[in-house]
Amino acid sequence: MKILVAVKQVAALDEDFTIRADGRDINPDFLIRDLNEWDDFSLEEAVKIKESAAAPVEVIAVTVGTDAADEALRKCLAKGADRAIRVWDDAVEGSDPIAIARILAAVARKEQPDLLFAGVQSSDQSFAATGIATAALLDWPHAAVVNQLTYTPGAKTALLRRELEAGVAHVVQIQVPAVLTIQLGINTPRYASLRSIKQAAAKPVELLTLDALGLSAADVGEAGSLSRVRRMYMPTKGRAQLIEGSSSEQAQRLAAIIREFKGEAA
Repeated sequence: MKILVAVKQVAALDEDFTIRADGRDINPDFLIRDLNEWDDFSLEEAVKIKESAAAPVEVIAVTVGTDAADEALRKCLAKGADRAIRVWDDAVEGSDPIAIARILAAVARKEQPDLLFAGVQSSDQSFAATGIATAALLDWPHAAVVNQLTYTPGAKTALLRRELEAGVAHVVQIQVPAVLTIQLGINTPRYASLRSIKQAAAKPVELLTLDALGLSAADVGEAGSLSRVRRMYMPTKGRAQLIEGSSSEQAQRLAAIIREFKGEAA
């Protein structure tokens, strides 16, 4: 059986940064990149299933990104993934979560996994949409915010627990193949050993193009997206004022501030 794990190399801001000249993103020179935290838990859950299985289980890490994302994939290989797939084409630039989901769904159709894991969200964008959108495009059963999973490879169903609001838990039995979005805390991700890191560096990363997945430029990028970034900017900082004096004096000053804000004469 196969478990496909969708991962992302996320970007975090350095202390100092500038916005790109087009005003739509951060200058990449000021970004620090790493494997998305939620995806680390997804990968660990897949590897745990593989290690406990009596029959062979193949764990495949897949990402959508430039060759810079190979670093994240090699982390996955070092932590137990058997294969790594990266999908990229210049037309993919500017894809929103729905367009990315369209790519992941195409990879799933090609690989035919029994389970597809994705993190609940990414730490940089936090849309929490890619995994569920992928399930919709595949027309597969899905469950979000999974914090406990019991699955025996080869079984037709999986038992899982979902985290809901206000501390409520939802126990579900789901048919496979299925898409699950994995929550933090479902397990304890392992550290990669020096030996496994060296071995991962020598393993190939399979590159897939849109053509190989049966997709066109119209399916991805801004053309295939349902949303786009119009502008990114630093908001104007507000200011605070401590109003001192008696209750009456404070009330009078507060009323004056409101009038000033509304542009009314004193």
